[in-house]
Amino acid sequence: MKKLVAYITAAFPDVNFSIDLALALKEAGADILELGIAFSDPAADGPVIEKANLISLQNGFKMQDLFKISGEISDTIETYWMGYFNSFYSKGIEDISKLAHDLGVKGFIIPDLPHEESRFYKPILRRSSLSMVNFVAPTDGADRVRELVKDSRGFIYLVAYAGITGSGTSEDLSQIIKQVKEESQTPLYIGFGVNENTAKDKAKGVDGVIVGSAFIKILLDDSLNKIQKITKISQIAKNIKEAINS
Repeated sequence: MKKLVAYITAAFPDVNFSIDLALALKEAGADILELGIAFSDPAADGPVIEKANLISLQNGFKMQDLFKISGEISDTIETYWMGYFNSFYSKGIEDISKLAHDLGVKGFIIPDLPHEESRFYKPILRRSSLSMVNFVAPTDGADRVRELVKDSRGFIYLVAYAGITGSGTSEDLSQIIKQVKEESQTPLYIGFGVNENTAKDKAKGVDGVIVGSAFIKILLDDSLNKIQKITKISQIAKNIKEAINS
């Protein structure tokens, strides 16, 4: 069965809501949760997730919020921390890796950390039984793909196109998917631009999809109360999980 990876911004709009939403997503069919760390310059994210990041920071987001949410949900849903390198580095890679392990977190997703630099930090994560998720993109050639995925753990993040999350741009991914599958047995999940309308098509040839902006748009809708937001996001999750497995 193909997996659904759900992204939410930690503590947006607050800690308890994030806990409730994460557990509801699990109930709705999400297999993995990307718990986003609010950052002032989320370069790989589109305007929807960027707005959620900025509001979260304005609301006083602290890393302690991330830790509290993780401790409450990681026994129920497989949890990864998604954030920009400074958020991890400022806490000390070894210290934050140990803490993540103690909280039941499975690994880190750091889009602005180049592969060449990540090799210095992966051994530290592995000492705490954590994965550093590798990224591949349609612009990567065969030799580059081989290098990127040879030590992959957890899952491989396939960037659906060269750009930012939430965009509707699409590319022919059959060749890059074939290359990754030839080089690695690690699950390959596709992200960027995945929603109810695109999920079934994007899931072809891969092991699952990563959905973020489609959920965050609901969280940004001020016409909905918290219960309505959770209900609507849960329904979207159910629809996507069904679509990718039909």
